[in-house]
Amino acid sequence: MKKYTYSAKNSDNQQNWCIIDAEGQVLGRLASKIAARIRGKHNPMYTPHADTGDWVIVINADKIVLTGRKLDQKKYYRHSGYVGGIKEITAEKLLEKKPEDVIRFAVKGMLPKNRLGRDLNKKLHVYAGDTHPHEAQKPEVLKN
Repeated sequence: MKKYTYSAKNSDNQQNWCIIDAEGQVLGRLASKIAARIRGKHNPMYTPHADTGDWVIVINADKIVLTGRKLDQKKYYRHSGYVGGIKEITAEKLLEKKPEDVIRFAVKGMLPKNRLGRDLNKKLHVYAGDTHPHEAQKPEVLKN
């Protein structure tokens, strides 16, 4: 009798929701936990090519911690597409202006760079304060 490895499909996913509080957490360590959760690596039926992860809500994004001199030295770049159209912003200014984007960019860099990664990126919801509009989904609070 042959035994086969189970390969999950997208329809097999339970689609759970969870809340992660970012207050006092280090950015990179938190982002790797979030990316693993979105990817589904905590799940016993994890399959690399399928979406077996959870939806993640991150609150208190404005209270994230960056170690060392990253507030001054870390830069985020974007380009308009025109010649000389590169723009940069430091992590400190981005935290003041849009603290949600700091976590979004960190998690996005840890997800696959393909169609699956783009779909998984939509499962992340980040909020600067401690309130969110997803009470109807009955999210569970994760302890970090």
